[in-house]
Amino acid sequence: MKIKQAIERVPGGLMVIPLLFGALLNTIDQMHIPFIMDFLKSLGVLQTKAGYYEFLQIGGFSQALFKDGALTLCALFLFCAGSQMNLRVGGVALKKGVLLTTSKYLTGLAVGVIWGALSDPMHGFLGLSSMAIIAAMTNGNGGMYAALTGQYGTRSDVGATAVLSLNDGPFFTLMALGMMGANFPFIAFIAVLLPIGIGMLLGNLDPDIRQFLKVGEDLVIPFFAFALGAGMNLASFFNPEVVGAGLVLALMTVVLTGGTGMLVFKIFGEKSKIAPVAEASTAGNAAGTPAAIAAAATVSAGSGMMSASEAQMYQDLVPIATAQISISTITTALLCPIAVILVDKYQKKKGIDGKVERSEQRCIKEEESSIVV
Repeated sequence: MKIKQAIERVPGGLMVIPLLFGALLNTIDQMHIPFIMDFLKSLGVLQTKAGYYEFLQIGGFSQALFKDGALTLCALFLFCAGSQMNLRVGGVALKKGVLLTTSKYLTGLAVGVIWGALSDPMHGFLGLSSMAIIAAMTNGNGGMYAALTGQYGTRSDVGATAVLSLNDGPFFTLMALGMMGANFPFIAFIAVLLPIGIGMLLGNLDPDIRQFLKVGEDLVIPFFAFALGAGMNLASFFNPEVVGAGLVLALMTVVLTGGTGMLVFKIFGEKSKIAPVAEASTAGNAAGTPAAIAAAATVSAGSGMMSASEAQMYQDLVPIATAQISISTITTALLCPIAVILVDKYQKKKGIDGKVERSEQRCIKEEESSIVV
């Protein structure tokens, strides 16, 4: 059976399919079907606090992994992702990486702030929260970026991936919410950043450790995706408002972050605009950001810097924001390659080859002009 290949045919499949499967099982669980509960009771399953029997809450390793393990698995993913953040980046690749990371982040932050200011930061237009907007728009699909720039871009475009990987995880979203006035204590930032920081340190100190942890970037994703889904109701994905909000989020990500990135590249003298368009997507792992933010809010409530009701608002946002971001992930995975192909065709009509470095293009033009003379 080609199960993995079938999953990977779905955009963001390693994240989205397990998440949907977890949500499906949890939805059945929450229906509390009598014959299922009777069967679980006959096996000796303990009742939940509400007095029901649920197969995702049977205790032991199973519950720890499939129901309660989302945050732990997400932290492990961030640790492994941090180890792959290579600090040894070439000059041009570093420049492009900084431009792409900065423009994408500031665009997502600006849209999130404006959206929240014009409506409501928690439940804005179309049910979109500032958290969902920032998480989706600032975190790009690194695998798709590498694939698209590898086919249509230059070596330095591909090399910028090392800097773009800084966007992985909830840290930048947490920082944005802090700038918007959310009272997260400093320890909440450290708690989110520490796994990434330790992973980055070890990965850059020892190439063998980086290689050892590389598999964790992909291996952990379906597990924490399933655990996230196990806390959601499948009905969320079929709610017209959620679907509409996810599609709008995807369009804003492709058009606004891609457009801003192209403008920034033009300002800084880059002829080819393949890289910013290739980065105009939502990463599958961004769906884990709402849960991480909710965990940070719980820390804030415990330290007295945020009220229990405020922290609860973030926790209540997790299911709907996760669903919206997941829809954006799938949609941008379809739209982004199309946008790259269109930009590549347009550039070629203008005499710009996206696979040739700017310095090489200059040399080619000089050789052509000397031949003409």
